[in-house]
Amino acid sequence: MERVDLVLLSRVRDLIDRDYAQPLDVPRLAREAHMSVGHFQRSFKAAFGETPYSWLMTRRIERAMTLFRNTDMSVTDVCMAVGCTSLGSFSSRFTELVGETPSAYRSRSHPELAGIPSCITKHATRPRR
Repeated sequence: MERVDLVLLSRVRDLIDRDYAQPLDVPRLAREAHMSVGHFQRSFKAAFGETPYSWLMTRRIERAMTLFRNTDMSVTDVCMAVGCTSLGSFSSRFTELVGETPSAYRSRSHPELAGIPSCITKHATRPRR
């Protein structure tokens, strides 16, 4: 992969990480990378190991986990706050990545994370495929 492509893909990845709660679709992301949709999707997966949509949803679930641990927001409110528009899709993806439903994750305490800096907690609790 060319260096220019990696720079553009990294910028798009950073855009996803920063604007995860905004409506982002693959055609828009491909335009940001100055690539066709198909080339963008293949290149992104080759560079980062996930499709752009999967990367976006993983970031959204990661942020949702943080909101569940640190606020008393409802599952629906968290779903909308992280940019998801379908509660069913959000719940399915959350359960797939985290291993428990959003409601179960929200309702239990997380004493193992008490006193750990948020930058470490974010890394330690990052959903993994």
